[in-house]
This record gives sequence, structure tokens and C-alpha cells, in this order.
Amino acid sequence: MTNKHQALDLAFGALSDPTRRAIVMRLTSGSASVGELSEPFAMAMPTLLQHVRVLEKSGLIETEKIGRVRKCSLRAEVLAGTEQWLARQRAVWEQRLDRMESYVLELHATEIKNAKRKRKRK
Repeated sequence: MTNKHQALDLAFGALSDPTRRAIVMRLTSGSASVGELSEPFAMAMPTLLQHVRVLEKSGLIETEKIGRVRKCSLRAEVLAGTEQWLARQRAVWEQRLDRMESYVLELHATEIKNAKRKRKRK
């Protein structure tokens, strides 16, 4: 498996949890300390730190310890990589759906022609 695929797997794995998605969403508006990130959650600090570690391991965030405070910030380039992958998948599925729509319209037109021929024969 390539590094690119591994990074994508780690990012999607990290984003599979609603708490981690909420942390990422909060960090889109700027860096925050772990204490600030913990405010909206009713969980113990060690549990929140586990989520932070998963996000850090995935590369989605980076942390820096300044004195006694651990600051977290979003690594937008990693998030952009997941967005690009999703955009490629969306394009593939839109093409498939377009082809399916064309096929359905073609079938419908054929049915209308056949129905008209049957009426003329009567």
C-alpha cells in the first residue's frame, strides 16, 4: 500500500468518530488549546487526549506544547487531500449516473416508439 493510501486511510479513520470530527471543525476556525477543545464535551481529559492523539497520528492536526499548554492546529493540506479524493470519487459517480440517465432515456424513447407502432397496427 502506498503512503498516499495509508495517509488517506488514517485520515478517514480519524474522521470516522463524531468527537474527532467536531474537534477538526473547531480547529477550522483557528488553533486551540486542548482545554479549549474539551469545553463542549462531557468527557474526561485523558479520553479527549486520546482523540487528539488519533488526529495527530493521522496528520490532520499538529500539536505544540507551550509551557503547560498544548496547542492544536489543523493541517489543512491533509484535509485537502481527503477532499481531493472525495472530489475524484464524486466525479466518477456523476459520470456513471449520467450514463445511466442516458440509458434510461434511451429505453424510454424506445418504449414510446414501440407503443406508437402497436397503436398504428390496430
